Amino acid sequence: MSGSFKPLKKGARYTVTYLLLIVLAVFMMGPFLWLLSVSLMPGRNVFSSPPAILPTFIDFDNYVQVWQFMSFPRYITNTVIIAGLGVVFNVLLASMTAYPLAVFQFKGRGLVFSLLVATMIIPSSTAMIVHYLTIQAFHLGNSYLGVVLPAAVSVFNIFLMRQTFLGVPTDIRDSGKMDGASEFRIFWQLVLPLVKPGIAVIVLLEVMAFWNNFLWPIVILEDPAKYPLAAALTYLNGQFSYNFGWIAAGTMISVTPIIVVFLFTQRYYMEGIAGAIKG
Repeated sequence: MSGSFKPLKKGARYTVTYLLLIVLAVFMMGPFLWLLSVSLMPGRNVFSSPPAILPTFIDFDNYVQVWQFMSFPRYITNTVIIAGLGVVFNVLLASMTAYPLAVFQFKGRGLVFSLLVATMIIPSSTAMIVHYLTIQAFHLGNSYLGVVLPAAVSVFNIFLMRQTFLGVPTDIRDSGKMDGASEFRIFWQLVLPLVKPGIAVIVLLEVMAFWNNFLWPIVILEDPAKYPLAAALTYLNGQFSYNFGWIAAGTMISVTPIIVVFLFTQRYYMEGIAGAIKG
């Protein structure tokens, strides 16, 4: 009899576990689901008493109106350009910095890496004035490069790629040397294709960071027509704070690309994180 109850106990345990996970997932997604619901309620005061949580009917008027008002294609194009430049800079600079720290044996390698990691405790906001003065000195104000360059390389990305490179077998590099390949060719053609999961992690994190960045673009860009989407939405919030349906619709439009990117890269993201931890 005791043996027959084991499958029932196991099934009950799994059922309770999955129910708790579903409840936790719904709780964590609560703000997002509420924002989605509000974006589908045109002309409704969402802060009324009692608050409106679920839409009485589905209507896309908020999306149509905010799309026509804000010129979303222009702001999305700006954001794509900024995020694309940021991703390219971060992938190249982080990889080329982490590779010698992981592969080459030179005096002071550990000290250099320790100093790099130590800079992670410095808040990025404290360097904003220095970044602003530097960008202005290079005459890059009011430009996409001025937005991207202060965040063109991240110490966390260097750490991540170094740990990923440590997991690459040394035989790969040795075989390239035996064939007479240069160090750059070994790095570019042999090693880099093996660390695609780590690169995918950087791509996902940097796309999210540059896509959601709003403070620094407002500081460095003088022309509002060059603003990325997050910065443009702050002005929508200031001008139409009474119309939360427009704000919710604009926010939903802005976060949809991030969700799509994550869905396409989540497998590589998990592999990259796991490889970095093992490394």
